[in-house]
Parts: sequence; structure tokens; C-alpha cells
Amino acid sequence: MSLPHILVVDDSPSLRRMTGACLRAGGFTVTEASDGKEALEVAMQARFGMLVTDQVMPVMDGLSLIRALRATPDYASIPILMLSTEHDDTILERAREAGASGFLAKPFDPEDLMASVGALLTPPSEG
Repeated sequence: MSLPHILVVDDSPSLRRMTGACLRAGGFTVTEASDGKEALEVAMQARFGMLVTDQVMPVMDGLSLIRALRATPDYASIPILMLSTEHDDTILERAREAGASGFLAKPFDPEDLMASVGALLTPPSEG
């Protein structure tokens, strides 16, 4: 089984590069976008198997991006991990309602990122 192509979205170039580097080190192919609008445009041009997105970004935030992607057949059920410096219950609930599959608070440890990605990509065991 090949690993999915992951779209990483963050307006911070350093965080975007760090996230991408962690995922590439884990064997993933990664494409990066700097905000939700750019990510949506990129996602409509190529098919991604997972999305890792920041919440607070200019132009289009993470919640708006997730809602827009979830409204399309290609992205209705892919894993989407939201990253955010906000991590109270309100943002967690809003992320779930928008369609996020998981949530990771920033700053995060690279091992936590890889564990979260792995958990979202592992199908639930049956029985």
C-alpha cells in the first residue's frame, strides 16, 4: 500500500516547512500551500489522500477550507488534521463540526504529528 499524498496548509513558512519535512521523513509525498484559498485551488487540481491544515490564516481559515473540501465528493471522507495555537473546547468542537478528523495543538512535537497522521490513516479494526 502506498502512502497518501498530503497537502500541508499553513501561513507560516517555517511551520509549513517543518510539518512538510516531518511528513517527508516519514515517507509521504507532500505539497504545501500558504492559505486556505491557495489550498482549495491546489486541491481542485490534484487529488490528495490527506490534509494537514492550520486554522488561523489570512484569506481563508482552516475551518472554511475544511467545509469547502467536505462539500466535494473527492474530499468528503479523506482524513483532515487541523493544527492550531487555539486549543480550547470551542475550536475543537468547531473543527469537528466542520469535518476535521483530528486536531493537534501547536506547537507540536514531530513525533506527535506522525502519531496523529498514522492514527488517522489506520482504518479502525473490525470486531
